[in-house]
Amino acid sequence: MKTYIAIIICTLPLFVFGQYTEVINSNRPGVSKSAFAVGVNVIQLEAGPYYIKEDHIPLEYDVKGGGVDFAARYGLLWEPLEIIVDGTFQSDRYTDNRSSISNDYSRSNFKYLSAGAKYLLYDPYKDSEADKPNLYSYKANHSFKWKRLIPAVSVYAGVNYDTDLNPYTPQGVEGISPKVEIMTQNNFASGWVFIMNLSKNRIGMKDANDLDASDLQYIFTLTHGFGEKWVAFGEYQGIKSNFYSDDLFRLGGAYLWNKDLQFDASATFNVKDTPTMFSFNFGASYRIDLHKDKEVEVDGASAREEAEKNRNEKELYNFGQDTDSAPTEYNMDN
Repeated sequence: MKTYIAIIICTLPLFVFGQYTEVINSNRPGVSKSAFAVGVNVIQLEAGPYYIKEDHIPLEYDVKGGGVDFAARYGLLWEPLEIIVDGTFQSDRYTDNRSSISNDYSRSNFKYLSAGAKYLLYDPYKDSEADKPNLYSYKANHSFKWKRLIPAVSVYAGVNYDTDLNPYTPQGVEGISPKVEIMTQNNFASGWVFIMNLSKNRIGMKDANDLDASDLQYIFTLTHGFGEKWVAFGEYQGIKSNFYSDDLFRLGGAYLWNKDLQFDASATFNVKDTPTMFSFNFGASYRIDLHKDKEVEVDGASAREEAEKNRNEKELYNFGQDTDSAPTEYNMDN
């Protein structure tokens, strides 16, 4: 996921004027990607080490090791546009248990390395007067809004880079190949957010046996915020290919240290024995905020002034109430 539009609930009216947010917007700790960008001139670094263990019962081998997930994100030119470089590097020990004397050897390489651009095609929350807080009606502010079923939609296009003799990719696959992805995001009431990703990787690539080496992946992420600092999430990831197929489940959470720094932890597991897999991950996301607001006139007032007015109204409405909000991409709800 993963996937964050990092907005504390009282700052949400700022989104009317763009995707930039006052709080870090990280995709961690899941593997899904948010539909929203980090904002123009925002540089964001997201990384974390992990431990992994696999045990393939039918083929009698096991794998133990670790690695690091990483991503660098940059908001370029326009609010909806984001440049992304991301990947996973793993180093492990593979043990073959088919004979009375086990054979093992070390492996290391990129499980994937990609670069591309994401662009927001549709934003249902943009310029939404109806979503502003109603100072006179509790019911109006807490009732279900049908338009929340319409998600924000982004598309991604990029490339994968694979080296030869990589133990984590099909034999014979190397070089550059296309990658495409679509991302949707629904922001529901009370800090609930639902994200979906659908991607096709290594398009057109063939393995050493001239079989299709591409893979299809689909990810569903549900998150919930607790206060202004904590968020919990659950995630399902499906992977389908001739080389490897799996159904992965993730559980975890994140903590907002300050507006530019977030820490997270998660666990990943599956339910099959070809192989069984368990992984534990923890990491951090850090933002270098070089964003500058544009002064855009809105009915005689600048966007900055209008946003400040909206924030003050929101804070007045929330006085004496608990706020269900979260420090990650999954809390866009207002």
